Amino acid sequence: MRGHRGRALTAVALAVLLVLTGCGSLRPAARSGDAASSGEDLRYGAAPVPGPEVTLQPDVVLVGGGGRSVRSVTADGLTWRLDRHARNADDLAPGKVMFVTGRGVGRVLDLAADGDDLLVTIGPVDITEVIRDGTFEKRGLTLDDPVIYPAGEPSWAEDSPPPPSTYGRSRPMRQLPARASADQPVQPGPERGGTANTRAHGYQVWSTCCTDGVGAHFTYDDGGVRLVGTVTLTFNRPNAAFHLAIGAGRVNRAELEIGGGFGIKVEFEGGIRDGQNHKKSFPIAADISFPIGQLVGIPISFTISQTLSVATAFGAKVGTVKGAGEFALAGSLGFGYANGTVGPRIAKNFQRKSSLINSLTGVPVGVMGLVIRHGVRFTVGISAFLFKAGIYFELTTSYGSTLGSALGAALAECRGVAIGVQAVFGIGYRILEPVVEVINKFLSLLKPSSAPAIKPIGAESGPRWSADVYRNEEVIPDVAVCGHPPR
Repeated sequence: MRGHRGRALTAVALAVLLVLTGCGSLRPAARSGDAASSGEDLRYGAAPVPGPEVTLQPDVVLVGGGGRSVRSVTADGLTWRLDRHARNADDLAPGKVMFVTGRGVGRVLDLAADGDDLLVTIGPVDITEVIRDGTFEKRGLTLDDPVIYPAGEPSWAEDSPPPPSTYGRSRPMRQLPARASADQPVQPGPERGGTANTRAHGYQVWSTCCTDGVGAHFTYDDGGVRLVGTVTLTFNRPNAAFHLAIGAGRVNRAELEIGGGFGIKVEFEGGIRDGQNHKKSFPIAADISFPIGQLVGIPISFTISQTLSVATAFGAKVGTVKGAGEFALAGSLGFGYANGTVGPRIAKNFQRKSSLINSLTGVPVGVMGLVIRHGVRFTVGISAFLFKAGIYFELTTSYGSTLGSALGAALAECRGVAIGVQAVFGIGYRILEPVVEVINKFLSLLKPSSAPAIKPIGAESGPRWSADVYRNEEVIPDVAVCGHPPR
């Protein structure tokens, strides 16, 4: 109710409750009536309705209305445009943790008003910065009907943020400086079907999931260097199980297991003609999400995200290289943590299905070197895109290939490959270092010189561990003139 009489009655009721409870601040849990419609749930995430089994941290602010209170979200996920009159929106302040939906959770960095809207700029939080006590568990989760969330055109998908002149100023609210941007591109709506087309650093990337795996097909063409390739973590009818127990703001137990029979697969073709080598590393700007629903009142999602890194090492102005390979890797992936002890749970089963080194062909006037890294992260938790926090298991596969110069074929036509697969797992969040630098530069643009600086966000939070899954190098022919492939 937004009439004067309704606001007056609400204010009286809240005042009575404050007197009876002796609390300095009242943040009631979201009621079931606050839940958004199915369309808003899908786009912005479901509203939290924490029950007695869950205790939130004291600085968490539950913004009422769920997805109905969200007007839009910027493509980079940093600024949420909310209904200024949403329940508890007035309690938001820098340093607090905003919790409006399962996808909208973060540490408040900045606030500004824009008419009836409130612009809230957030940063990442660890899941233990949101949940103080609670146990979350699910088994038999099938991963066969994904919802794709494309980010659109996020600032972190470019080499550097746009100039300050592209960011607008909005009207101040109370004593809050108007620093949040109102003019940035917003996230598009989610899609079903398992595919998304994104762009980053000159690369066009098509993400796919989950018929026979999760992967990315990429193309790059700047007129001097041309690349096309596909990297895939293959699986068949994947399923997942997890357990997360938090007590007094500490993780007591964490388990994550994904089954489905995993393999790795790569295809690539590249060439250079008077171009320049480059090295790019970026997150693919699309979340592949499987909403689990509310567990003890907290909206939890199982999400798959990907990163891609490509480095060229073409040793001549002209040349081409082409290759493909496929390998079985493991029956299941995961890890377990309890009572201070952690260990990977990887059922290794490495087998070569098609040889990458035997497939290498091309016209190398000079040495043609190419390194492709494909990261796939499975996360169970809250929030979205770069800020996802919870239990995660990430598998990164590196393919290094070298094709020797055809001019030296009289001595030996060298071919070499290096394949490395590493697992990183933990509880919290992780963001690529180059991306963190871009975000922090972006955040610095939101501040006028007279305002206190926003503290830079960190690249990771929470405990993490790593384990080598597979590593191998091959060079043919086995002669002194042929060196080791790039890694």
